[in-house]
Amino acid sequence: MTTTDVNVYLTGNYAPVTEEVTAFDLTVVGELPAELNGRYLRNGPNPAGDVDVRSRHATHHWFTGDGMVHGIRLREGRAEWYRNRYVGSTRLSRLRGEPDIDGPNWSGTGLGPNTNVGGFAGRTWAMMEAGATPVELTYELETIGRNDFDGTLPGAFTAHPKYDPDSGEMHAMVYAWGQWLDHVQYVVVGPEGRVSRTVDIPLPGMTMLHDMALTERFAVVFDQPCTVDVDLAFAGRFPFRWNPDHGNRVGLLPRDGGAGDISWIDVPIGYSFHPMNSYDTSDGGVVIDLCVFDRMFDADILGPFENLPRLERWELDPDRRTSSVTVIDETANEFPRARGSLSTKPYRYGYCVGVSNEPGERWTTIKHDLETGQRHEFDHGPGRAAGEAVFVASDGGESEDDGWLLTFVHDQNEGSAEFVVLDARDLNRGYIARVPLPQRVPFGFHGNWVSDRSVAA
Repeated sequence: MTTTDVNVYLTGNYAPVTEEVTAFDLTVVGELPAELNGRYLRNGPNPAGDVDVRSRHATHHWFTGDGMVHGIRLREGRAEWYRNRYVGSTRLSRLRGEPDIDGPNWSGTGLGPNTNVGGFAGRTWAMMEAGATPVELTYELETIGRNDFDGTLPGAFTAHPKYDPDSGEMHAMVYAWGQWLDHVQYVVVGPEGRVSRTVDIPLPGMTMLHDMALTERFAVVFDQPCTVDVDLAFAGRFPFRWNPDHGNRVGLLPRDGGAGDISWIDVPIGYSFHPMNSYDTSDGGVVIDLCVFDRMFDADILGPFENLPRLERWELDPDRRTSSVTVIDETANEFPRARGSLSTKPYRYGYCVGVSNEPGERWTTIKHDLETGQRHEFDHGPGRAAGEAVFVASDGGESEDDGWLLTFVHDQNEGSAEFVVLDARDLNRGYIARVPLPQRVPFGFHGNWVSDRSVAA
């Protein structure tokens, strides 16, 4: 895309909504599972202020919009409310003529977290990569302020921490390109919400460290060929660009070890934003299932979809420092998720979005049976695009896939959005329930189901 083109990341359902809406007692079509008591939350970029698709906004990068959280509260089979709220930030406060939000701003960013939102240690957190301090939200999604885990976070954080269901810890690989050009950091946050461990990891250049993987033995750092471009940085633009000369490797850090204990393993040139899950094998190896692009921010430096990612399995040998790659699905797969209780463990089922880079194309929901190789795809209909599908286990369910998939669906035909629930065991059942929302929900990034058992109302 050239600077004279219309910026597609500001048009259609990438375009921001302008109002913060509150709606109560929403209509439910079908039947919401009564056991779903809590909030489905999703974060994403929603540029505030005067936004045009041309002129200076032709250089706007999708990842740099102001954070906005959309949420729906479910209780006993009812959809009690929908809310969308901007995540507080220095920039938003300035636009509104208000004082800056409370809390330390370690990286000095003016942008509010726009990438992920979830519940941890009894609180609700909005998160962003590249150093930004998390922002704590109320149950109703209003901004409380920045929170560095009660003063225990020494520096950067990320949008993609990994939760260990056994220890209750949150693990993160974090980077801060504006402050750290020679290292990243491994951070562990204890179940009470305080940082318990950090490890600095030297790197030869600043990679875009979007996510990490976690097994019972290892914290995994991705050192990939998408690195800081000095010219873009000095121009005040999103600073990362494709750099295949950097190489591509994976570092396996023992969870109780230091940087000198990392086993670095070369993998084929490509770029991955998101792993689905990872685990140790009985023979000492590591398996990582992840969505892989051929390249990232090469011809299109405003967004990620100049090519589409496939689902792969990487099998790593930390002793021999070798890797083997198997393509699980050649078709487009992104935003992978699996059952949270099996994070770091062998698992059978994973869920992805069948994304497209063509305007108006369908974004489907895909279920992978990694044991049999079967692939089940649910088409939401012409002009309808589903977001990341979050798996929620059924109370008392016995099988791994006994549960629900929750997501927002955009309907281009009507310019509208719905919250939908699918039966994860059988996508062919169609919608178990759908809730029409009072406004469009722009394409965004990540979210989670936050039960009232984990974060009370």
